This record gives sequence, structure tokens and C-alpha cells, in this order.
Amino acid sequence: MGGLFAGNLLRRAGWNVDLYERVPGPLSDRGAGIVTHDELLRALELAGARVDENLGVRIFERVTIDRQGGTVASLPYDQILTAWSRLLHVLEEAFPADRYHRGKVLKHLEQKAGSVIAHFEDGTCDTGDILVGADGIRSTTRSQIAPDQHPVYAGYVAWRGLVDEDQLSLAARDKLMESFAFCLPPDEQMLTYPVAGKQNAIAIGSRRLNFVWYRPAAFDTELKRLQTDAAGHWHSEGIPPGAIRNEVLDELRSLATATLAPVFAEVVHKTPQLFFQPIFDLEVDSMVSGRVALLGDAAFVARPHSGMGVTKAAYDALELVRALDSHPDPDQALNVYQSSRSKFGKTIVRQARNMGACIHVGTSSDHQRQMAQRYRDPETLMRETAVSLQYLDLDSIA
Repeated sequence: MGGLFAGNLLRRAGWNVDLYERVPGPLSDRGAGIVTHDELLRALELAGARVDENLGVRIFERVTIDRQGGTVASLPYDQILTAWSRLLHVLEEAFPADRYHRGKVLKHLEQKAGSVIAHFEDGTCDTGDILVGADGIRSTTRSQIAPDQHPVYAGYVAWRGLVDEDQLSLAARDKLMESFAFCLPPDEQMLTYPVAGKQNAIAIGSRRLNFVWYRPAAFDTELKRLQTDAAGHWHSEGIPPGAIRNEVLDELRSLATATLAPVFAEVVHKTPQLFFQPIFDLEVDSMVSGRVALLGDAAFVARPHSGMGVTKAAYDALELVRALDSHPDPDQALNVYQSSRSKFGKTIVRQARNMGACIHVGTSSDHQRQMAQRYRDPETLMRETAVSLQYLDLDSIA
């Protein structure tokens, strides 16, 4: 996603751009739900992507639901909720297909005076004035320029999934399909929101419900157990959804019944493919090395509570283009980019870490206990989860 933002914005600024994607096939079957902000919608327009009423599902309220299914708090909030695949589609539409090269796995980088050479595992290479590494949390680019900087596990996982609206009971549809909904079991957090359905359908009855359920999972015990498949193989980098053991999925469904409000438990039971992502923090010391610039999750990974992953990547790309437009010397421009985006990235990581303190993962500092108490409050949680930057006081975040 970050690479497509960078590619489209750089092209519109007059640069010749080639995108190299390591995955050989289409990416449309990946990802789940995404919340949008005014900042993200503006970035999509600047990137030349088609933004219209079909982008996603619009909701006007947030609610918190207790264990018995009653609404304990609500908050008016106008927001468009979409799917990762939908955003990917509109960004791919805007980029020339002949400059989008799939199945190209980066092997190593070579920097010379004023240029970068990317060498790929298939034996090919390409040379450019600048290389933008937008290759995510497991970035090969970052491993080349900052080999000692790695993601740090936060101590919990996010179970996720999508369920078709027409598979839900009337009670679940009435309670969940028109709002961004939260449930707060002890030391955990569950949220749901509607997104477009298959073929990007947004008509009532054709949508899907996206859920995220945060649960503690100590690394040496529970996480390793979750990431071990039926053959006993431990998937250290993350287990594919289809390899998750049936007994693990059955346990999750039982826990949903035991701990969640009935409508949330129903969502878990009716989701055809449950999967989870371990939650990480990542902060790099520098986003730039020579003519190589990191972007998005390759540089800073904020926990999903902030809902800023795609928006952060989009604005990294915007700031990169603005710096290059303002400074004819690419080296100077990249230094400006690093200065402007590094501070923002660190701030968003801290904000998301604060919000995640309410998912209990063991011993805590005084600050973590304060943040846990703060974000167990439904009003605060709804007011600050996945919201536009205009509603956050970023200068006050510690």
C-alpha cells in the first residue's frame, strides 16, 4: 500500500517510477478492514485514486457494549470504513500496469555516487536516483541499511476476521452493522465495524463485518503455541491462516462464548477464516541512508489501535514528494524527509503503545498502569481509537 502511494505521488510529481513487488500474484485476497480519515481520503485524491461513495461503508456512531449485550456508552463519529483490498484496488488502478513488476524479491542494495542499484533474486537489477523501501514490517530494505533494528513484540495478538452480513442474526445486524462497536473483557479488547462485501458491495445485506480481538499471548509460551502448526512446525515469522490448528480455533470460539457479549461471540463463531497477527512496535533511528528512504511500516510500526498504518504510509509518501519538490538536491531532500517524518512516526508509535496498555501482558510500570486505566474507560477509548489526527494532541503524548 505504501509503495503504491509513493509510486503514484512521485509519478504525478514528474518522476519516472517502477514498483517492484515481491509477491508474484494479486494481493487482493490479503488484509481485512481499514478505517479511513480525512487525511487518508485527501492523500488518495492526490495520488490520483478514485474516491467516491463506493470506497466503503459510512457509519455515524461508536458504541461500547457490555458482557450482557447492553450499550453502556455511545459517541457520534462520522467515518468511512473500508477493506484493505478496496484501497489496494483504487491505488493499483491509478498506477501503470507496465511499470508494476510482480514476483521481484530484493536480494541486496548497492549504492554508488548519486544512485542506487537494486539486485533481485531472479538475477535482474535496476538503477535509480532514489530507492524507496516500502516493504513492511519485515522490510528487506531496512535489513540492508539498519540490520540491528527489529520489531519488538508487544505481548499480545490481534485475532481478526470478516463475516458476511447475511450470515449474522437479526440481533447481531441491528447491534453491529451500523456502528463502530467495542467490547471490553478483562485485560482484552474487541471491536467490530462494517466494511464493503464481495465485489466491493456496500448495499445493506451485502456488506461484511470486520472484527479485531486483542488477547494477551506471552511470547515463550502462548504465542509459540499459537504459531505451531499440526505438524509441529513453529512459524516464527507468523503462521498462515490455513495452518492454524483446529484445536486453537475451537479454543478461541469457546473463549468468545465465555467472555464476549453474545453478538460479538456470534461474529467469531460465524467467521469462515479466523487469523491472527502478533502485535509489534518498531522505531528506526533513521529513515534514510544515502539515497535509500524507508516508508510506512518499514520504518515505524504503530499498534493498530491508532488506525494510522495506511494513513502514516500515505503521508510519508506525500512528505517525500514535497521534500523532493522543494529541494533540487535529492540528498538534501531526503534529509528533510527524515527530519519531518521521524518525529511523527515516533509519536504515533508512543500513542498506540499507550492505548495498548489496557491489554494486560504482565508486569507494568506506573505509566503503563495509568494508560491502562485511561483506555479502559469507554468514552476515552471511543474518542481516541482510529481517529483523525485533528482529534489528537500529539504534542502531549509521553
